[in-house]
Amino acid sequence: QEQLVESGGGLVQAGGSLRLSCAASGHTFSSYAMGWFRQAPGKEREFVAAISWSGGNTYYADSDKGRFTISRNNARNTMYLQMNSLKPEDTAVYYCARFMGAYYGDSRNHVEIWGQGTQVTVSS
Repeated sequence: QEQLVESGGGLVQAGGSLRLSCAASGHTFSSYAMGWFRQAPGKEREFVAAISWSGGNTYYADSDKGRFTISRNNARNTMYLQMNSLKPEDTAVYYCARFMGAYYGDSRNHVEIWGQGTQVTVSS
């Protein structure tokens, strides 16, 4: 069974850091681009960052550039999101996503597999 499992969320003060992990199983992790999305209460799920299958290309939402870093370790079937200088507006459930086929971009409509999500709460 193809599965993505996130971990690393929690409560942090504004200005702090968190590192999210996404462990993949049941599929060829290294064949697909991957991404992170987030959803705050009452809002639509939005794109955070994406990484190509090799890890050689990355893409960020404008709001996250310079603060977040996406990376992956294909040997460990794991993707990461390092989040620094966190703000209260970063509070959301963060979802790991595997894109379909050869897609690499920011569209949630091209996500084939979602993780269950991990809560990130940033206090002011």
